[in-house]
Amino acid sequence: MKKIIILSISLFALLACNSNKKRTKEIAQNNNVTEQNLPLLKKSAERGKIIYNDLCITCHLADGKGVPRIFPPLANSDFLRENQIESIKAAKHGLSGKITVNDIEYNSLMSALGLSNKEVADVINYINNSWGNKIDNFVTPEKVSEL
Repeated sequence: MKKIIILSISLFALLACNSNKKRTKEIAQNNNVTEQNLPLLKKSAERGKIIYNDLCITCHLADGKGVPRIFPPLANSDFLRENQIESIKAAKHGLSGKITVNDIEYNSLMSALGLSNKEVADVINYINNSWGNKIDNFVTPEKVSEL
């Protein structure tokens, strides 16, 4: 009986590790990042969450859904998915003028927040991987500086 329990625990542990490896590979593929760089993405997103909670949450809210017709959603946002460069620029330099997000027009002012390239990369990585978003763009400070 003792051998069966030990064998069962060992089998469960083996399957759990294999499942975790598959999930790690899936996350890496979904974010256009190598498995070796996946810890960098995770750490970037963790830092980005802190920035988001300090600066972005007031308008875009804790769930990323924003305020209809006033502040656009970041959760399940077609604009974010389809306009990564513009989204990165908005996080860096602010945004004004009309944009359409999920078929709703927004015309609010988003002021520049004074973020460094690293902070912009971190907050975009957080947003790209939160609230069901699975946007395959690992943003680095170098990418931000190129814009």
